[in-house]
Amino acid sequence: MTNEPEKNAQSGAVMNERAQLVTLCEKLGAEPAQAAAMADQLIKRCEQIVRTRGGTRPEAMAYLLNLLVKGAQGEAPPGFEGGAAPAARNDE
Repeated sequence: MTNEPEKNAQSGAVMNERAQLVTLCEKLGAEPAQAAAMADQLIKRCEQIVRTRGGTRPEAMAYLLNLLVKGAQGEAPPGFEGGAAPAARNDE
């Protein structure tokens, strides 16, 4: 994804990167407010990756979008397998 607006085929409206990310997150099941927060975090993390690891912005965003989609599908990409889920706490 780039900062350049793209046309939305259905409405003909121009969408910026943030709007595209919000729409994607909503299609993956997020509520509108959550989708907006997720989009903002994706943009922020993308910029951080470019600054700290180098590479291009499109490469960094592609990496993050791959993680997002895999996570939404319940898949763990290589390096994100983790261990067993922590035990539930019953503090009541």
